[in-house]
Amino acid sequence: MKQLLQRAYNVLMMLGIDPRKIIHSIIGLPFYLHDFQTLRSQKKYAVKDFPFGKPFPCLTERFSESGEAKGHYFHQDLLVARRIHLNNPSIHVDVGSSVGGFVAHVASFRQIEVFDIRPLSISIPNMRFTQADLMASINDQLFEYCDSLSCLHALEHFGLGRFGDPVNYDGYIAGLNNLYKILKKGGKFYCSVPIGPQRIEFNAHRVFSVSYLLECFADKYHIDHYSFVDDRGDLYENTPISNANAQNNFGCIYGCGIFEMTKL
Repeated sequence: MKQLLQRAYNVLMMLGIDPRKIIHSIIGLPFYLHDFQTLRSQKKYAVKDFPFGKPFPCLTERFSESGEAKGHYFHQDLLVARRIHLNNPSIHVDVGSSVGGFVAHVASFRQIEVFDIRPLSISIPNMRFTQADLMASINDQLFEYCDSLSCLHALEHFGLGRFGDPVNYDGYIAGLNNLYKILKKGGKFYCSVPIGPQRIEFNAHRVFSVSYLLECFADKYHIDHYSFVDDRGDLYENTPISNANAQNNFGCIYGCGIFEMTKL
């Protein structure tokens, strides 16, 4: 029964229907109506008149915490931005990471160059944007271009067509090869992807086993720091990688592995 309910929940979420939000909205409606009547009754004693505009019900926030200080993006964006600040590279390039999260964090204290297959129609201070497909051949001028490179929660999408990119089963390999070419020897590579039992959940993402990721990075990078976010959304920073932990993906079904590496 639990698995059946979880599947039904997943289908509804895929269709853009959040059952939890619906339930909280129903529960929150009486609070909204009560508070609205209370506020209206207080209006005649107010210091200054504020006419009521159109209704804008916010029915679910009373059931939430002050912020969502957990999850893949929250932890990886802050962690890697902090590490870049500490390492203070000459040129930092990002490929495909969240502009509203990680890129904005970095741009708040330094210049950052961004490559993404999707267009970006706005200009952001401290950020230079280039639309590019990192599965395709790259310009020779980009070979060993930077001493610091990030690709956070992006590589798993390469070649699945989700963002209008060409469908390519091995697209992540082409991406990894180009990322390796862009980075200078001795430069830092920050990479995060979903971790767990290896699979494709089409067309959202791939999930990588930690053992396979170690194979991909072998002989190319030295792993300086490894952190991960577990299935509950909690961060475990600078965690040693043992064979047992790699084999069971640090206990994750859908976690996030965060690697800081130096190019050999």
